[in-house]
This record gives sequence, C-alpha cells and structure tokens, in this order.
Amino acid sequence: MADKRDYYEVLGVSRSATEDDIKKAYRQLAKKYHPDANPGDKNAEIKFKEASEAYAVLSDQDKRRQYDQFGHSAFDGAGGAGGFDFNSMDMGDIFGDIFGDLFGGGRTRRTSSGPMKGPNVRTGVRITFQEAVTGVDKELELNLKEECSTCHGTGAKPGTSPETCKKCGGKGQVVYTQQSLFGMVRNVQTCPDCNGTGKVIKEKCTNCYGSGYVSRKKKIQVSIPAGIDNGQSIRIREKGEPGINGGERGDLLVEVTVSRHPIFQRQDYDIYSTAPISFAQAALGGDVRISTVDGEVIYTVKPGTQTDTKVRLKGKGVPTLRNKQVRGDHYVTLVVQVPAKLTNEQKELLEKFDNAMNKRSESDSPEPEKEKEKEKGKKKFWK
Repeated sequence: MADKRDYYEVLGVSRSATEDDIKKAYRQLAKKYHPDANPGDKNAEIKFKEASEAYAVLSDQDKRRQYDQFGHSAFDGAGGAGGFDFNSMDMGDIFGDIFGDLFGGGRTRRTSSGPMKGPNVRTGVRITFQEAVTGVDKELELNLKEECSTCHGTGAKPGTSPETCKKCGGKGQVVYTQQSLFGMVRNVQTCPDCNGTGKVIKEKCTNCYGSGYVSRKKKIQVSIPAGIDNGQSIRIREKGEPGINGGERGDLLVEVTVSRHPIFQRQDYDIYSTAPISFAQAALGGDVRISTVDGEVIYTVKPGTQTDTKVRLKGKGVPTLRNKQVRGDHYVTLVVQVPAKLTNEQKELLEKFDNAMNKRSESDSPEPEKEKEKEKGKKKFWK
C-alpha cells in the first residue's frame, strides 16, 4: 500500500472536506479521465480508476472513518478495520448519480413502492397594481385529478383488484448487475412492469383506464397577500396532483403577474411617481394634491421649489409581506409645468414680472462708479 496515493490528495480536497466537496471534486476528475472521453489512453484510465476508488471510500462515512484511522491498511486486511474488497462493492449509487449527469445515461435511483407525494401543479394569476398593494382573493378554475368514482382509486375493473408484480415481487424495483472496471456492479432501478408501484392491473377500469384518477374542473380560492411583487409565487398545500401509493397530494404553485400602473412604479417596497406643479406654486409655495395608492394627499410645496425636486411621503409605499403594518415610502418628483399657450393678459403680466426681476438684478449689482474705482485700484497695484 506504500505506492498508493492519499485518497484526499487524489481528489484534491482537504481532510475536513464536506460530502459535497468530495462529490464535486470527483465529478470533475471523472469527467476529465473517464475512458469514454479518453479512448485508448491508459494513463487516463489509471487516473479514473484511482479517483473512483478514492471516492468510493471517502463518500461513505463508515469507510472514511476507517481510512482516517488506519489509512490504506484499513482495506488490505492488515489494519484494524478488517479489510475491504473493491471488486465486490456496490457502485450503483456512484455511477447512477455521477455518470448519469455527466454522460447522459440517465441517473440511477433507488426507489420503493411506499407512499410518495404527488407532483406539484403550477399555474398563474394576473392582478392589478392596486391589488398587489392591498391584497386580494382570487378564484381559479383548474383541471385537477380526482379519485375515480368507479374503481375508488385502485385502477382495476370493479370486482377485480391489482395483483402483486411478479417481476419485482411487489418491491417496485429490480436489481441489475453488469461488468465494470471494478468488477461486477449492482444497479437498482424502477421496475419496468409496474413502474415502481409493486402492483400490476390485469383488468383496467374503463372509466379511468387504470390510472385510478380522472380529471375534473375544480375551483380553488387563492388569498394573495398585500405586498406581493411581480413574479412571486404562492404555495397552496396539497392542492396539486394525487400522491402515489397513498402519499399526500402535491402542492399548487400560483405565480403572480402584476399589471403595470399608469402613474406609479415600484421598487422593492417603495413607490415612485411624478407630480406636476405650476410655475406660481413653485415660486410662491402652497398646497398641491398628490395621488398615492391610498388616494390623494395634500403636500405643501416650499417657495422657490425647482423642477425635478424629490420629496418623500413616508409610509405611503407598499406593505411588507411579513407585516402589512410596515410599509415602504412614496417618492415624488415635482415637475414645474410651463404653459404652452398664453393669453395676451398673461403675456403682459409675465413681461412685467420679467422686467421687475431684471430691475432687481440691476439694483443688486455694484454701482458703475464704484466699479471704475475698483478697476483703477487694480491697475495701480499691478504697476
């Protein structure tokens, strides 16, 4: 065993590596050195076999514990662990889980004929922006599987019953063995005759054709909480497809689509919008009406407000999903509107206003004589 490399070194992981770390490292090496990807390359075949041997030990908690304590001698009969035969080990889980993904061969899974939860059902619902803010109840109509009233879910013709599958003996799975680089490998697969149920129906129900279920339209009430955002889903327990062998039904997943609002835009739990104000309101200040999801509110504009000024309406945003009493804010951009058309009277008033502003600007500027004195002073200084 002196020639064997340390298994952790082979996989390139530390001794404190997690199961996921070990599995990820082996995936990379297996994909790189697999014989199918390197036909005729003996060096790649050796490295692949070395990595697989390391993974077979380190992926098993008991074997890893033995290896950490005794090293390679744990599996040669010389150590305290009593030895380990790689040619007889079951590599079904390793190949099924790893190579099914890497080389498209289909993943091997261990299955049983016990109760299994049914598949989930996905659907969607569209709501308005306002409904997303306040919450709403919706009624959905879906085609869902229900137990067949003729055979009561057995799938067998009335007066008959399903029989135990002869191929798997009612276990729902069969074991296949095949030769590999490591010897004989055992693969556990779903029984093809009974599809994992452990039962075979000789005479099928004519109403459900042996499935045990029929599809019916059903109305489902969905309570959409306040604060939900576009693309989020609501899970309704046990409203999906029926379970297998007495298992519980799957869940109903309802994806919510929120329609756009003509005025408001949402970001997280905050709302953004713009509000027009007149030139006089911007200059003089005053009260303006601003639309929010709660209706119109009065906001007092400060005198001298410039266009594109942003103001915050605290607590006027969207309620949070965890607590609808806690809300985001509403940010409003005030836009000063310039009138496109003016009457003669309005033009005269604006001209008077403009002249008055110009006179004020002139009065605020320094007197011409004083400006000349300053200039003379500057010239003397530089001479």
